[in-house]
Amino acid sequence: MQTIPGIGPVFAAVLIAEIGDVACFAGPGRLCSWAGLTPRRRASDTKVHRGPITKQGSPLLRRACVGAVRRSGADTPMRRLKDRIVDCRGTTARNVAKTAAARRLLTRVCYALCDGAVRCLTKPDPARAGRNAADA
Repeated sequence: MQTIPGIGPVFAAVLIAEIGDVACFAGPGRLCSWAGLTPRRRASDTKVHRGPITKQGSPLLRRACVGAVRRSGADTPMRRLKDRIVDCRGTTARNVAKTAAARRLLTRVCYALCDGAVRCLTKPDPARAGRNAADA
């Protein structure tokens, strides 16, 4: 899990202590929902109201994820996502961008705990993808 940029030994310990057994969650979406990093959605018939994050679950886990994004280096995938959202939506969306990047970080942590391998850290090489498809 510490191979993910922005996660050190202390943050990894907080994640493991707060999440516990990751098998309790059906997938990364459920873990992010439990951590309170998903937007609130209220719907009735044809009306849909989207609001701020739900803030359910562990505030320590949510605060640690957002803090990891805030302190990450400029060359990390989470920071690039945050900067891209701020560029598109303006500086008033800085908190929205931090929360979106924190959710992406928690998704990668969920995959690391489930599979033992971190997904999406590097972009796939198109040359290798074509060769692997031809080998199959």
